Amino acid sequence: MSTPDCIRRDFLKAGGLTGLAVGLNTFCPGIFHRRVLAAPNLSKKKLIFLFQRGGNDGVNTVIPRGDPEYNSIHRPTLFIDPAEALDLGNGFAQLHPQMQSMLDIYNHTSLTGIAGPGNLAAIHRIGYAGQSQSHFDSQQYWENGLPGQPDREEGMIYRQVAKTLDPTNNHFVAASLSSSQMVALKGSLPLPTLSDPANFKFSGNPSRVSKFLGSLPSAPSGPGGKGFLGLYGGPRDFPQKPYRDTVYSTGVVLAEAVQVVQSAVGGGTYTPANGAVYPTGDFGDKLRSVAMLLKRTPVQVLGVNIGGWDTHTDQGSINGSHGNLLRAVADGFKALYLDLQEQWQDLVIVTMTEFGRTSIENDSLGTDHAYACVSFVAGGGVRGGVYNCGPDTWAPGDLFSQDSRYVRHRTDYRAVFAEIFMKHFGDDRALLNEVIPGYDAAAAASPGDFQFLNFMA
Repeated sequence: MSTPDCIRRDFLKAGGLTGLAVGLNTFCPGIFHRRVLAAPNLSKKKLIFLFQRGGNDGVNTVIPRGDPEYNSIHRPTLFIDPAEALDLGNGFAQLHPQMQSMLDIYNHTSLTGIAGPGNLAAIHRIGYAGQSQSHFDSQQYWENGLPGQPDREEGMIYRQVAKTLDPTNNHFVAASLSSSQMVALKGSLPLPTLSDPANFKFSGNPSRVSKFLGSLPSAPSGPGGKGFLGLYGGPRDFPQKPYRDTVYSTGVVLAEAVQVVQSAVGGGTYTPANGAVYPTGDFGDKLRSVAMLLKRTPVQVLGVNIGGWDTHTDQGSINGSHGNLLRAVADGFKALYLDLQEQWQDLVIVTMTEFGRTSIENDSLGTDHAYACVSFVAGGGVRGGVYNCGPDTWAPGDLFSQDSRYVRHRTDYRAVFAEIFMKHFGDDRALLNEVIPGYDAAAAASPGDFQFLNFMA
């Protein structure tokens, strides 16, 4: 006799769960949208986070030109001449030449003397006390918001979503555009992970998929449902088993997320607005999908990875692997800025990376794992400018302020996200301590590290 678990496995196989999606004409999103719209007093703010996997060299990204230790002696092949770097207007810092397109967001008469929105913050010297130089551990800390707890799999941004954006009703409120789930969005409530919206589908012809999906029961966990939705939205079998609610809710989330995404894909070929041009390659394709989903679905938080930042060898100064990556990020920011103008006042885009890189070039013409790094934050509510990289925040020799080898952090990365959560999403202090557990205790122990930079208006 077949057990319910065996029946479920056979059922999923019959549905052809090869790429996870459903044809547009099998879905009527009215019930889903009515449920989302009925949710009370939810924030309409949106967030895109970009994780630069591998550890970005912040020293050659936002160049501390005013520090005499930044020179061709310490960086023989990586040094960038001041005439080739981009002026940021504070008389101290310069931007990597390949990031020219970012100036379209950064420029403002008060910053560079050039008219522009002034909506890009370049934040140097971000990190945390007891910085780990392990890729795995430090990525975990940045994503779970808990330095020193590498085994904690619940994401910091997940907690923000779960506590403020009602994922129990909006099953596509947040997602990772990634080949694997991002820890930042992991938690007890399932949030979708998809690599390509077009392939996020159940296979088969529309009538077959429609029959496979079926319908939810009239009451949660009640009888009377049909197909996939009836199975996962109906009565729980073996309720005493661990994670039973998670298993069943994941099935319902999957089906509804697939429906919403395929409804968006079915809207036709996506044409970016205002002449926006996304970078070529997988990263640019994902950013283009991010913009499409922000316009055509109720999603509010999206995460994207960009790898290749572990530049131990042949990093390059202006050209080369590092410069190419920086250009992709800059071009991506500009494309999102142009394409999402109608949402710009409600949007924040932020970069993350697990650590910076050594201040001295290594023997392989690259850099090694280090401490403090650079984050970029953009959006309609962002006060543009350079933070932590000026004559008042960077003393001569600070290029070697940590262990005579690295740049020491001045601002804890949790303070950067706290400012976003409080000033963009509207969290109060009590909620902030739920989203970032132990925040107030950490701030009391190291108040300078947690002082807001006020890059958010």
